[in-house]
Amino acid sequence: MTEVNDIQRLTQEAAALLKEMIAVPSPSFKEDEVCTLICRWMKDRGIEHERIGNNIVAESVADPSRPTIMLCAHIDTVEASVDYSFDPYKPDYSVAAKIISDLTDMECGENDIVAGLGSNDDGASVVSMLAAYRHLQGKANMILALTCEEERSGKGGMTGLWPSLAPKVDFAIVGEPTGMRAAIAERGLLVIDARAYGISGHAARNEGKNALYIALEDIDRLRHYEFEKVSPIMGRVNINVTQIYAGSAHNVIPDQCDFVIDIRPTEQYTNEEILRELQGICKSDLIPRNLANLSSATEFDSPLIEAAEDLGIDTFSSPTTSDWMRITCDAVKMGPGESSRSHRKDEYVLLKEIHNGIETYTKYINHIFK
Repeated sequence: MTEVNDIQRLTQEAAALLKEMIAVPSPSFKEDEVCTLICRWMKDRGIEHERIGNNIVAESVADPSRPTIMLCAHIDTVEASVDYSFDPYKPDYSVAAKIISDLTDMECGENDIVAGLGSNDDGASVVSMLAAYRHLQGKANMILALTCEEERSGKGGMTGLWPSLAPKVDFAIVGEPTGMRAAIAERGLLVIDARAYGISGHAARNEGKNALYIALEDIDRLRHYEFEKVSPIMGRVNINVTQIYAGSAHNVIPDQCDFVIDIRPTEQYTNEEILRELQGICKSDLIPRNLANLSSATEFDSPLIEAAEDLGIDTFSSPTTSDWMRITCDAVKMGPGESSRSHRKDEYVLLKEIHNGIETYTKYINHIFK
């Protein structure tokens, strides 16, 4: 069988598997059934693998003296949006095809798409990486890691898995919907719960110390604050105040005001450094929800960037987080589908995107392993 025909066959099988996965609800921390489905599918095709919790790991060794590349994608989903135009687990493909045609001005038939919750994020990457792994098994050093709990940053997914994989892995491709462009950087995430304290009093007598005003002063400082170090890839650290809460009655000076700060770090700062610097300019107490969601960037002289350039793959900086922040090796983020479809109603991926994903992953891995 020619490589072209093999990729076409793998595409059809990948799409069929993805439809089976969609039919199984698999929100974070409830991936047991979909993990069992994928393991059974792999076993039926003779793909040796290990199940670790609700993670699946397979390993191909062709030449122990050469580098090993990890293919990583997640099998969990977010909860389904309530306003789907079709059943997110049993899509009506005639309805889905019309929605896609209306949205994109592109003729799309029922056989051209896979629709439903998790089709784009991250099922398309899962099945495309699995297909590429099958195609190259025994010809390249690869580790396939299909992980759970990614959407909720659970400890049972890549966070717990990585320490055992790290000694074996030289490079990684993190599968997320990027239109098969290669993200060579992604911002981290630091969410801070801030609390300003004042003194309660009667508004009519202008008593007390208004915590809301203290919070507003801090918010204004944050609005105009700029971190000194600028990433050559991602630019400046982004800071946005997104929520604020205060007051119990119209005539009571609030003695407490809470607000939430959403920060998207770059590789120039650790989350601890950002927290210390912002606390230095704010009167409010700043409490981080999680300091582990780090930013990531591919090394400038990395073979991963060289491979993208040689193959004509566009590179960019991603504003979203992924399992990349949980691994320590050199990596890129790349997968079929589009980020704009994720976490929204009427999710879908095109069959041609899956085909392109399999083909591009195969070429990319071959280039790294040459």
